[in-house]
Amino acid sequence: MEDPAQRRVDYDDAPFAEADLAATPLAQFERWYSQAVAAALTEPNAMTVATSTPDGVSARTVLLKAVDGRGFVFYTNQRSRKARGIAHDPRVALLFGWVGLQRQVAVRGAAAAVDRSETEAYFASRPYGSRIGAWVSEQSEPVASAAALHEREAELRLRWPDTGSAGDVPVPPHWGGYLVRAWEVEFWQGRSSRLHDRLVFLTDAAGTPAPLDEPSRWHVERRQP
Repeated sequence: MEDPAQRRVDYDDAPFAEADLAATPLAQFERWYSQAVAAALTEPNAMTVATSTPDGVSARTVLLKAVDGRGFVFYTNQRSRKARGIAHDPRVALLFGWVGLQRQVAVRGAAAAVDRSETEAYFASRPYGSRIGAWVSEQSEPVASAAALHEREAELRLRWPDTGSAGDVPVPPHWGGYLVRAWEVEFWQGRSSRLHDRLVFLTDAAGTPAPLDEPSRWHVERRQP
């Protein structure tokens, strides 16, 4: 194995100054996200979600499925470890690690379930196999074997055949979306000699979320790398 301590990458991208920052966290996120898509990064909407439960903190990668003035939306099994964490403590952290662009976006905020109508609309847009998969998996629970999952999948494909209709598979009652409303959004740009640029949008009331598209609710702070 290579010694990780001997790996060196000196970031060399252009400076990220306050003058380069958009007026709102939403506008800045949309700008950088569009650039990540244009750069053909793998899964630019992948983000790490960190939650906590009485037995400790956990993190995993999920996919961002919507972002607007309200905040960031993802979908999951609502019996999963992450859902149990949100039920225990709605405060979560998100991290978009766009290493190919030498960038990160880090979000702190509070998560809450989206309206059922929003979940149903998104579920209908998913491919047939993904809709079946939402029923197959009791996410985070032990399973005897991979074969057991595939047997369950085959049973459910017989119950709900692929008709080409969005309504051929119902939404599981235990599956839905979460909206993360932010009070802190940090934009991190890698720089040479580890003197990275970190510009952070903060709400005026610490720990209180605000709409991502309202400039009057945010101020900007530069942090040391």
